Amino acid sequence: MQINPINLKNSAVLLDVDGTILDIAATPLAVSVPSRLKEVLETLRDRTGGALAFVSGRPLSQLDQLFAPLKLPAIAGHGAELRVNGAEPRDRFKANIDRDLRGQFAAFASKLDGIILEDKGYSLALHYRLAPQHAEAVREAVAAACAVYPDDAIEVLPGKAVIEVKPAAFNKGKGIRELMTYPPFHGKRPIFIGDDITDDSAFAVLPEFNGLGYSVGRKISGLAGSFHAPQDVRDWLYRIAEHNGADLL
Repeated sequence: MQINPINLKNSAVLLDVDGTILDIAATPLAVSVPSRLKEVLETLRDRTGGALAFVSGRPLSQLDQLFAPLKLPAIAGHGAELRVNGAEPRDRFKANIDRDLRGQFAAFASKLDGIILEDKGYSLALHYRLAPQHAEAVREAVAAACAVYPDDAIEVLPGKAVIEVKPAAFNKGKGIRELMTYPPFHGKRPIFIGDDITDDSAFAVLPEFNGLGYSVGRKISGLAGSFHAPQDVRDWLYRIAEHNGADLL
């Protein structure tokens, strides 16, 4: 893939995590973070003047755990949490998942082997990577449980062997729009890389900032380009860190 040269000093590098810079694993906490990736992220943070951030569906606490000792700026929880410049994270929205919906998801997950319920507080995710034969059952259960809620109250996010449900009040796109108002991100050109439907809201706001979007594993009309797999994204990050953005694919 051809990517035009970039000036890291004038850019804000925004990265989804799972399926983008990390390979998808059987369970959320089974992912592997290469030590070289941590080193390169630290380099890119310095080269961008601090304008490097995660844009992830994971809680901020998990991101810090995975990438320790790094504590990068982050839009976490699909936009529910925001951290800029090392400040204490802020819950941008107090909306939480309804107790009844949480109970329905827990009951469903307990009935089928291999279904993992990930409860993030502000969202619920049903993972079926360990039991792909139950994919249709998961989709039907989520649809039925969410049918009683207004369309503007709940958002269903299909992912890679996972379906996540969250309040519709926040998303990654709104998170990026807010992040770009703060230094060192303000006034810079965002470059966002993401892989699945949960990243579509982020791609949608990039034109507001003359930003560039790159997808992973799928081609999306209107974006600057695409990567085949997370390893390709990591290789690109390694290259721009080594050559300060001058030597690109």
